[in-house]
Amino acid sequence: MAELTCKYQILREVGRGSYGVVYEAAVTATGLRVAVKRTRCSEPETVEMALQEFWALRSVQSQHRNVLRMSECLLQTGPGLSSVQAVSHQRQTPRHLLLVESCLKGRRPCAGDDAVSLWFVTEFCDGGNLNDFLLAHSPDPRLHRHVMQQLASAISFLHRNQIVHRDLKPENVLVSQGESGPELKVADFGLSKVCQGNVNVNQHRFSSACGSDFYMAPEVFEGRYTAKADIFSLGILFWAMIEMITFRDADSKKELLGIYICQGKNLISVGEAMLDNPNLELHIPIKNKKSMPNEVCVLILDMLALNAKERLDAFELEKRIEQLCYGEKRQRSGA
Repeated sequence: MAELTCKYQILREVGRGSYGVVYEAAVTATGLRVAVKRTRCSEPETVEMALQEFWALRSVQSQHRNVLRMSECLLQTGPGLSSVQAVSHQRQTPRHLLLVESCLKGRRPCAGDDAVSLWFVTEFCDGGNLNDFLLAHSPDPRLHRHVMQQLASAISFLHRNQIVHRDLKPENVLVSQGESGPELKVADFGLSKVCQGNVNVNQHRFSSACGSDFYMAPEVFEGRYTAKADIFSLGILFWAMIEMITFRDADSKKELLGIYICQGKNLISVGEAMLDNPNLELHIPIKNKKSMPNEVCVLILDMLALNAKERLDAFELEKRIEQLCYGEKRQRSGA
């Protein structure tokens, strides 16, 4: 811990969840603001999630402006940080990666033992998460297109690098305030998977069902899916964003963006409802036809296809969004 506080000055806590705490901090030498996330590795589940996040962020060899950038990851196995256990993003050697994994998985901490932790040092995002950002702003077609372009580009980049996020939702997208508007950063890679070997990310099969119910694709509930499950999640996100459809989280009581199907008094996720009723017809938009141009409706329907083989992949999605004139006036041809 002493080594960490020598390099970074912890300023304040900005977020807390079941798997860790996020702080705003400053680099002691330069004053540059960064985010420091501590994940306590006291349970097998948290160890696995910490390693998944580490491997995902570490495996991206080149950076994308819409994917959260990790500057370094520090391993704490006691009161301090040993230099040999400090894993820098620039020191990309198999020896360091194996050391991190063996240190975490080889130790069996007792309940309540917080000595083993991974500290992720990333860029700091001053605009909070996308859920809170969108709910604080009036609906704006230009903003919607801006969000769609950035997220499609980020997911295309991740899939190109064989990383499947598996938990895309507005809360897992951070916002930085830039001169030209909000810049989004896909974050929270604890449930992500890095596909090993030279495989087609859209054909690699996953068997563990995970994610957030209201954003999960139908096939994920059955535990048999590919990277196209990420596209379904983005389709739900885009739809909820444009129509500002929310629900109240039962645990946190917080207002969250998300699409759902009403079954009596119960709210059922779109993915689960489609799995129960393969003939379910999605009515897009739900609220107001003026809120969503027909070309955007068609795009979202193509993202939410029940059959994953008929669903857009990330590369097709990126091209389709670039061709949209959503929120912009079409230019007349031949003038």
